[in-house]
Amino acid sequence: MNNVAQLFFDAASLGGIYAMAALGIALIFGVMNLVNFAHGDYIAVCVFALIVPSSEAVAVMFLGHAPAVVLIPMLLGIGALLAMASEYVVFRHFRRADPVAMMIASFALGFVIQNGLLAVYGGRPKAISLWPDLNTPVAIAGASVPLLQVIVIVATLVVVCSLALLLKKTRIGLEMRAAAENFTMARLLGVRANVVITGAFALSGALAAAVAMIMVTQTGVADVRMGGQIMLVAFIATVIGGMGSLPGAVAAGFLIGAVSVLLQAFLPLDARPFRDAFLYTFVIVSLLLRPQGLFASNTSKPRV
Repeated sequence: MNNVAQLFFDAASLGGIYAMAALGIALIFGVMNLVNFAHGDYIAVCVFALIVPSSEAVAVMFLGHAPAVVLIPMLLGIGALLAMASEYVVFRHFRRADPVAMMIASFALGFVIQNGLLAVYGGRPKAISLWPDLNTPVAIAGASVPLLQVIVIVATLVVVCSLALLLKKTRIGLEMRAAAENFTMARLLGVRANVVITGAFALSGALAAAVAMIMVTQTGVADVRMGGQIMLVAFIATVIGGMGSLPGAVAAGFLIGAVSVLLQAFLPLDARPFRDAFLYTFVIVSLLLRPQGLFASNTSKPRV
């Protein structure tokens, strides 16, 4: 029973991180048909915003000394502002371009951000201590679970429920839903294109900041390339869930997290270093069985 509870919390917390990252990607794809590969670099920027530029292996905290009630909204705002700035400076000029051109632009933006971080902070990973007390284990249902895992699970549920209310109960949410179904028709009916797209980028950036806070608290490391792996898994979750489907992104994020934890727990010891190979084999099989995704939309999503 203890092992089952432990596996549940491990899978739910890892799946929650993947779900939040996938939501950030799905939001942008829903309104622009853009897979924003710079999303992982937004995560890295939000982590490095916590520290003072230094070549030392141990980071000197800057924003990280602020109390949580100040730090959390500040980092969410930094993520949102970064994403909105990238939309205004880069992606707004590609709205009528081919989707491949937009994707290449997102790759290029990611490289610019990453190299900017390398120039300012250097390439060495830095040890950083943010809320270390959250890694203290607590006993729940017979399992010893780090408090951070519980927070991640609760935060993911809050984010998903809040986003659902936003999309269903507010004007900007209704416009985002309409745009995700058919942007051209929605625009003809009065949807404010700039407001919808900027709002989607702001939410996406804030989700990247939330993932950044979780990752740096878990690992205690600030690395310029730390967003790459989570971006890859989040993109895969978006594809499995159905491109542009927000419920699908959440479901697939939790599914990939659960499969990853189960493989780590039940694979033979000699095979565990190759866990990712088994995980991506599962991804291939799921796409072969349902190539349109778990929650594929019934309509296409034209861009502006």
